[in-house]
Parts: sequence; structure tokens; C-alpha cells
Amino acid sequence: MKPMLPMEKYFGKLELVYSFYGAMPTGVSVSETGRIFICFPKWGDVVKFTVAEIVGGQLQPYPSYETNLFDPGNLTLSFISVQSVVADGRGTLWVLDTAAPNFSEPIKGGAKLVAVDLKTNTIRKVYTFTEDVVLPTTYLNDVRFDFRVGKAGYAYITDSSSKGPGAIIIVDLENGNAFRRLNGANSTSPDRYFLPKVEGKVLMNRNKDGLTSPFRLASDGIAISPNGKVLFFCPLTSRHLFSISTEALRDRNIPDMDLLYHVKYWGEKGASDGMITDAKGAIYAGDYENNSIRKILPNGTMETIAHDPRILWPDTFSIGPDEYLYVIVNQLHRQARFHYGKDLRQKPYSLLRIKIDEFPAPTFS
Repeated sequence: MKPMLPMEKYFGKLELVYSFYGAMPTGVSVSETGRIFICFPKWGDVVKFTVAEIVGGQLQPYPSYETNLFDPGNLTLSFISVQSVVADGRGTLWVLDTAAPNFSEPIKGGAKLVAVDLKTNTIRKVYTFTEDVVLPTTYLNDVRFDFRVGKAGYAYITDSSSKGPGAIIIVDLENGNAFRRLNGANSTSPDRYFLPKVEGKVLMNRNKDGLTSPFRLASDGIAISPNGKVLFFCPLTSRHLFSISTEALRDRNIPDMDLLYHVKYWGEKGASDGMITDAKGAIYAGDYENNSIRKILPNGTMETIAHDPRILWPDTFSIGPDEYLYVIVNQLHRQARFHYGKDLRQKPYSLLRIKIDEFPAPTFS
């Protein structure tokens, strides 16, 4: 009888919520009533609708099929290529439209933040951006909210550009005024010395013509403390975690050069795509190099809550009212652009969840 060789240990009780056999998803959000929303950016797959709700085990375009039809004559009320959806806990689904299919330059006037009323399933408000906020290189990635400041609250959006400066974009939800912060700062920029390795292999851009280049993406993951006073963020190609006071971010009297001194460095947490915060202030972050999910406590202590071969690129997180942590797993690293034009993804993509016994961080008092 041959001796059993030692094997890598896997742990964390993951449950399959939904399997995707069509386009590749990136975003998930679970509303306060348990509704589950998904988004599918247009990265080359056939995307029938860029925002959907899971209803009765089926994907339904949300808020309607018509809204998901790109209309060049009505850029503000039609979705182009949505990267992120976030339910705010008080009746609104926020849709972040990159307007940049296949990472192209954003379509002028198309990049937007859209508020959809979950009771009426209709668009309530649309926030568009000026050309000094959404640059030709901008890729709007993820968004967090705090309704305890200002007259209507604020939104914080990551620009995860691959070709230009990363940044945090601040939006005053009362009047739509938006501005860039930490523009091109080290904390929002790719780590030049970071060499990502996924499934044991170096991840880099590998073109059909044989040319290769480093994989570089700026600020991506974002999470906000339960009291709304601290914003956590990380570049996608980096293992580092940073935070900053939201008050300092909103204060335009602090020049960007001085704002750098307000950034706090938390050390390495692993290379993450999405992040989320629970009601007690713990941050949950993926580690796409190690098929893992990490929990970072407010004192900086870190533990791995799941390590599983099914966690093939943990993308976006959401915490539901059922005290489960939901995560999209989409094999992003197996896309053709990383493998000389050969698509190595294997369907289905997955929505998984793990019980954490914590509620999501509130966005309002």
C-alpha cells in the first residue's frame, strides 16, 4: 500500500448560491430584504444585460430589459457596461456604469452612478461626471456610501485605471459635485514591484501576437467603516491595505500633496479585488493569489476564514441580512488576454457564500 502524501489544507464552509453559464459576472450586492443583484461588464463575452437580479433561480435584467439596451441617444438612462452594483441598506440599488466596454476610453457622458429605487424598480437619479473627474484613462470600479454627512450623503468611488492615474472619486450626492482625490498617489497606484501569481503561475498580459507586459491596475477594493469616518482601499495589483479619514477626503481645502500625510498604511493583507466591512468594523478581503478570504479586525489582526480551490479569483463581496458573506468567483485570471488569446475559463462561474454571523456596516444612523 502506497503511503498517503501530505496535501494542502482547505477550510471554510462555502455554499454555492448560483452558477453562471453565460457571461462572466463581477459584482454582487444583497439588499436589506435579501434580494440579490449581479452585474456583467462587457469584457468580450456576449452580455445580454449588464445588470440582473436573481429571481426564482433565474437571471432577470434589472431594472428592465430596456434599461440594459445601450442607447447612444440616451446615455444617462441606459446602462453601457456596469462594473459594480451596491445596495445601500435603505431601499436603493446603486449602479456604477464604467461606460468603457473592453476597457476602452469611457464613452463621453456615459460614465455614471445611477440610483434605482428598489420599491418601484425605477431609476430615481443619475449622477454623471465632468471630463476632469472621469479621465480618458478612468475605469470606475467600486463604490461605497455614507448618508450621515452632507445633506444627501457622499459616495466614494475607486478609479482602477490600467493606463492612467488611480484615484478615489468623491461625489456629493446632494448636487452631484465630484472631484478626484489621491490622484496618482502611491496608495492608489499599482505596486511596481508586485508580481502576481495565481494558480502557481505569474499573471501578466499575454497578447495573441506574443507580446507580454506587466499586469497593472490601480485602486480597486474599497470598504468603509461602520461609522463612515474611515475609508479603506487597495490597488488591485498590490498586497497592501491603506485607509484615510473620509473627512480629509471631502475637505478640498487640503491639497492632494498634503492629503498623502493623512493616508494610513495597514501592511500586507494579500492581493485583493473586492473588500467589504461588517457592522463591527471587520474588513473582509479576497486573496486571489491563494484562493482565500481574509478577515481583518479593527486592530489589524488578520485571519483566513476560507481557503478553498473553488475560490478562483474572489471578486466582489456583499454581506446579506442573513449574516452571510457573499462572493463572486469568476476566474478573471484565466481570461484570454492573459494567455496569448486563449480563453482558459471553465463555466460555470459562481456566487458563493459563507456564514460570518455579522451584519453589513450601516450607511446611515
